[in-house]
Amino acid sequence: MSYIDSLIADRLGGQNFGKTTEIFKFEKIKRAKAAARLAHPDLPLIDMGVGEPDSRADDLVIEAIAREAALPENRTYADNGIFEFREAAARYLERTYRLTGIDPASQIVHAIGSKSALAMLPVAFINPGDVILMPTPCYPIPATWTRYLGGEVYPLPLYESNNFLPDFGTIPPSILRRAKLLYLNYPNNPTGAVADAEFFARVVEFAERNRIAVIHDAAYAALTYDGYDPLSFLSVPGAVEVGVETHSLSKAFNMTGWRIGFVCGNPQMITTYATIKDNTDSGQFRAIQKAAAIALAHPEITAATIEKYSRRFGLLVPALRELGFNAHKPSGSFYCYVKSPIAVQQTGTASSMRFSSAGDFSDWLLRTTLISTVPWDDAGAYLRFSVTFEADTQIREREIINELKRRLEGYKFIFD
Repeated sequence: MSYIDSLIADRLGGQNFGKTTEIFKFEKIKRAKAAARLAHPDLPLIDMGVGEPDSRADDLVIEAIAREAALPENRTYADNGIFEFREAAARYLERTYRLTGIDPASQIVHAIGSKSALAMLPVAFINPGDVILMPTPCYPIPATWTRYLGGEVYPLPLYESNNFLPDFGTIPPSILRRAKLLYLNYPNNPTGAVADAEFFARVVEFAERNRIAVIHDAAYAALTYDGYDPLSFLSVPGAVEVGVETHSLSKAFNMTGWRIGFVCGNPQMITTYATIKDNTDSGQFRAIQKAAAIALAHPEITAATIEKYSRRFGLLVPALRELGFNAHKPSGSFYCYVKSPIAVQQTGTASSMRFSSAGDFSDWLLRTTLISTVPWDDAGAYLRFSVTFEADTQIREREIINELKRRLEGYKFIFD
């Protein structure tokens, strides 16, 4: 055996790294999709589990990167970003969220995607024994890095009865004394829930009272429907004093693989993030930043994306309701979050199959009908349906939803 095993850090499992049989949830889903395809080679996969836009970036943005990539001055390191992108981000915040007074020089720094920013921010604040408050279910990166750093993660379950908002009153004083960071994400992945200004005001008061810094993940903030206006956490009085917000061009501008976003807000937190970043990467390719600046100046790109997802919800939600799911169109994100059945009965039979978790039902659904979803069992058994399924025309959208209904109409779904 190589001695390298004995050198692997404890945070990754030490000598046991790579030897566990535990499989990361999304890797498990990926493997299950491959197996289901092999078992049903003539049945197309309906993939409603992927949380990634199905469209490419706008022509305007693609033309911009092609043009900028050819310029020799864009070849050099970007370090902590070009000022042109910071200014575009500040203008975007003002236009989209009516957020004024954000200084692009001291309160905005770009990120190579918000994922990297959410990994770096705990590095700036977490010492061994410190606590991060994390809603559950949620995007796991800040929690993962907190554990890497010797910190602890305290979960805040998101229950439907509380509109999928965390209840700060349940946190023990012993945890609050050690808590340094609070992570939030609205509109929320996976629930699709939104937060209002009143909730964000409570967050500010909670953070100030307990001397906690807030990280608000606004990856889906611009994707809202039916009269719900996009809302920035930083627009609430006092928020800039206690936190930062991470923004991504992945969802609202169909630029997932471009890896570009930004962090904005509290100047001191921005400085700490920039310091970590400066010692981690050399900045995103300047041509990507310049193309992203052009994207941020064109809200019609996001408007078209919102119209598409809203239309798809108008097809998916009624279909799920007809099948017995208590589905509702969310006010934000591109996810439909529904309770998972506890059992299923095939029409014309007396026997039924019971499920102990959403994971079990999601696995059955994929193996039996080749419909892929993402299960969550963190705060009750739920499924996440995404409207980012691949369909290049409105006719194709209707065909996919009709096919989903056809595959499921032969079953009765039983809920508790």
